[in-house]
Amino acid sequence: MSVAAPHRRRAAAALLAAIVSLPPTWAAAGDQPTEDGPTIERPQAEARPIVVAGAVRDSMNAIFARGNEHWDELGEVNTLTQMLGGQPTQLEYLGCLKGRVERDTVFVTGWEPARNMKRLQFAVTGSCEEAASRVGTFHTHPYRAAFDGKALKERSLSRDDLTTFGTGFDPIVLAVWDIDSLDAAARARNGTVRHPAGVVVR
Repeated sequence: MSVAAPHRRRAAAALLAAIVSLPPTWAAAGDQPTEDGPTIERPQAEARPIVVAGAVRDSMNAIFARGNEHWDELGEVNTLTQMLGGQPTQLEYLGCLKGRVERDTVFVTGWEPARNMKRLQFAVTGSCEEAASRVGTFHTHPYRAAFDGKALKERSLSRDDLTTFGTGFDPIVLAVWDIDSLDAAARARNGTVRHPAGVVVR
């Protein structure tokens, strides 16, 4: 016993060192960074606030409603067929947010359509590179139709949305997933992505 004890102490010390060196436990599975994705953190007290003008919110509502018109016409069509199109369907939309950053607050005062926009049912592409006073982008998440006729709502920015945002420089990104309903992510001073981020409309 006296001979084995030092070995056990050394083994215990090695185990403790290994545990201490492990990465922290993440708040959610989507929070863990990958080799090709951003580090996503849950919002802290210092998270960058977003203030959206009421008129901007109303105009984004109108865009969402217009692109969401046909969501309930495809309830009997499977998701793959819906994605391939062939029938009138709801379409995503991409807009370039304009405004200013004051200290740590982002004020959204307007927007303009993305250039060279290509709208699909579950995706949208375009460019905001030439938008003046750009503070970010927004895109819509139209409903999908379930077989029972109910609306399936994508209430959050997807992992791909956050990865794309994480590789850029914009302060914020918004997703409009219903009337008066926004999901947001913001870039912290150290470059990490905070999701979800708080939005105030006024």
